[in-house]
Amino acid sequence: MSLTPDLILSAYCQGLFPMADGRDGAIGWYSPDPRAIQPFVQGDPLGSFHVKHSLAKQVRKHPFEITTDHCFARVIHHCATVQRQGETGTWISPKIEALYFDLHSSGFAHSVEAWHQGELSGGIYGVTIGSVFFGESMFSLRPNASQIAYVWLVEHLRERGYTLFDVQFTNAHIEQFGVVEVPKEAYMQLLQRAIEHKVSWADA
Repeated sequence: MSLTPDLILSAYCQGLFPMADGRDGAIGWYSPDPRAIQPFVQGDPLGSFHVKHSLAKQVRKHPFEITTDHCFARVIHHCATVQRQGETGTWISPKIEALYFDLHSSGFAHSVEAWHQGELSGGIYGVTIGSVFFGESMFSLRPNASQIAYVWLVEHLRERGYTLFDVQFTNAHIEQFGVVEVPKEAYMQLLQRAIEHKVSWADA
């Protein structure tokens, strides 16, 4: 079966997402159990979003200009090619880049960009269906750029009425924000409710 944007959207609704085995490797489907999510809705029994004091201090200084959907292709390419501390390789192949750019063109994938003196310094991209944001990847070229973009993203999701922020896997970079892991069965229940609740990424 050919991998298409429509197939990817259908897979997300079933708790699956694609990952490539390196830049030139085959693409497979993944559905981790447990699944990592970012609590951010007030009163969420699973937990809450929190920002370390040192990062909150940096956020208040507004060191970056934050935008959304200004350069999706550059963000996903940087996510694929910028080396992360403690990590090797990537799961974002050129085919993945092209498919997600198609999703972006049709309004299902979005990017958040952090700029410093006019230079792209960090960013995040993901997919939206209903009131779910499926966070895919992030990158940083300057200290705190991706983390501040992450904080902006959470506030944006709150403002727009999103109900689920799926981060797939947890890691030290995002655990600081209160990310939790839930069993797959519980995740699927959260997912189905959130898919049925329609919100908009931005005003029409």
